[in-house]
Amino acid sequence: MAGRIPDRDIAAIRERVRIEDVVGEYVALKRAGADSIKGLCPFHDEKSPSFHVRPNHGLFHCFGCGEGGDVYKFLQQMEHIGFVEAVEQMADRIGYQINYEGGGTSVQRDRGTRSRLVAANAAAHEYYMGLLHEPEAEAARKYLTDRNFDKASWLQFGCGYAPAGWDGLTKHLQRLGFEFKELEAAGLSKQGKRGPIDRFHRRLLWPIRNLGGEVIGFGARKLFDDDTMPGKYVNTPETLLYKKSQVLFGLDHAKRDISKGHQAVVVEGYTDVMAMHLAGVKTAVASCGTAFGEEHLQVLRRLLMDDNFWRGEIIYTFDGDAAGQAAALKAFSGDQRLAGQTYIAVAPDGQDPCELRQHSGDSAVRDLVARRTPLYEFVIRGLLAEHNLDDVEGRVEALRRTVPVVAQIKDNATRKGYATKLAGWVGWDDIQLVVRRVGEEAKKNRMGGTTPDLKSGAAAIPAPRVEESSSVRPAPNDPVLYAQRQTLSAALQYPGIAGVSFDAIDAAAFTHPAYVAVRIMIAQAGGTAAGLSGAEWVAAVADHTDDLMIRALVSELANEQLPVRTQNDTPRFITGILARVQEAWVGRQIAELKSRLQRLSASEEPDTYMTLFGDLVALEQYRKSLAAQAMGNEGYAAGA
Repeated sequence: MAGRIPDRDIAAIRERVRIEDVVGEYVALKRAGADSIKGLCPFHDEKSPSFHVRPNHGLFHCFGCGEGGDVYKFLQQMEHIGFVEAVEQMADRIGYQINYEGGGTSVQRDRGTRSRLVAANAAAHEYYMGLLHEPEAEAARKYLTDRNFDKASWLQFGCGYAPAGWDGLTKHLQRLGFEFKELEAAGLSKQGKRGPIDRFHRRLLWPIRNLGGEVIGFGARKLFDDDTMPGKYVNTPETLLYKKSQVLFGLDHAKRDISKGHQAVVVEGYTDVMAMHLAGVKTAVASCGTAFGEEHLQVLRRLLMDDNFWRGEIIYTFDGDAAGQAAALKAFSGDQRLAGQTYIAVAPDGQDPCELRQHSGDSAVRDLVARRTPLYEFVIRGLLAEHNLDDVEGRVEALRRTVPVVAQIKDNATRKGYATKLAGWVGWDDIQLVVRRVGEEAKKNRMGGTTPDLKSGAAAIPAPRVEESSSVRPAPNDPVLYAQRQTLSAALQYPGIAGVSFDAIDAAAFTHPAYVAVRIMIAQAGGTAAGLSGAEWVAAVADHTDDLMIRALVSELANEQLPVRTQNDTPRFITGILARVQEAWVGRQIAELKSRLQRLSASEEPDTYMTLFGDLVALEQYRKSLAAQAMGNEGYAAGA
């Protein structure tokens, strides 16, 4: 048994470990003050970040669920381990040698603990990787090379091979000092009729790692027709380490690119992940042994920092078959706030990303992601494809089918936009009629009407909450609208500083009707160029409405304190927040352009295609400059 870990070692390890680096392996963090970094809490589901890390103090705290403590407490909660093992993990991380009291420095850790299971998996992985180069593994190597994966890629993703014998791995690990009960607990071995045997036989293997890069399980692919193991793919069973509903293959490779690029590409298989990464799409992941679900989504959201300032994208790749359509409908039926940031990428001829790379090269895989389609459009167009739009009867029936679906889109502006698109896709001349019918259907849903099934057998889409309107006051602390609110406050309080940058922001950049109304009133009052300020300026704006709620909102915005540390920081803060709102608006225009380009044929309409492509490139550059401007100035917000 190991001796006691001295308090001095516990303190020394805590002092040397950077808590922000440890937490950052699980959560995307961004600066939130002089000594605070924030992100989405990993201990409860939330849509705006309330989880803070204080690097200088070595502490974390979530203001939403109340969890908090030091780096040891964080590891205990995340990995479901004891205090001693958390200390030992951090010691291993920084290469610190613990001087156990009464046990020396080389005491073997308690058998059966999490660290023992991790060690067993690591030893098994090394064993499997070595066997991949043996003559027996020729079929496994051929499987990989036939799909354009070379030896370097095998090593990159840690591919291995399980031998034909019944207990080769088990005996190997037992010789290394592991007991059968540990191997069974790790999902590597099981009890056979004549004793312990390996779980995997004659299969190509991929290691499944957690966010910290530890091997916690394996995925095994069938190679031989006479393989009696059930299923083409078999995964490690549920263990202390491996929870299939929380694990994503490739996430250890992709996590930094997901966090940096605010994009995650969800594919369906191990080879698809490999193909994506090797083609340059470094954000690809796949679920392991189960369908992509809500817990997987929560893992990605924490890395994407999906909280309105960081507009993360989830891109699903589907084969385009019935199963793919069903998956898209399920995503549409889920969290509508997230659905607006969800895209679908379908490869031609029903190919998966691995087949696409094999047949058409790396550029085709990158193009697949670049040509992604918004989830809303994918679902609506999929339903339209079931109808004959060449005759009046077909168009009428198509509208009857799709109008209730468009009405389920929660966001008012997005819903109206897709109602307009629907009229064009169907070929209905009276666009306003379609928009009006969608609005009526949405109102009926709010009044308690039933929601339609997207397809026979599909779950009904939940009715959205009460629609925002100009007569509904926006919540002051709504994280989705926070930047828009501060922008209007800046224009009312400091029109001279906001100036032409504010006046250049279109009313469509504001998504709540009440904020849209205030933006229009500022323009009607002459904009910031009117030369007014103070109470006179606020009164001039308020005089452009008789709506008492909107007048009260103008007063509220004009008196709200901007989150700056000192008055000298105000100009830079305003510059940053205006850029943030403008960037979001440009982003929506970019999405629209990409959608239009996707519907065009470069060969059939080259001039139109190149014109739109040029506009897209220009907008992308503009958005990039706005993002840099916003990021460069956001640190001037006090606590932002």
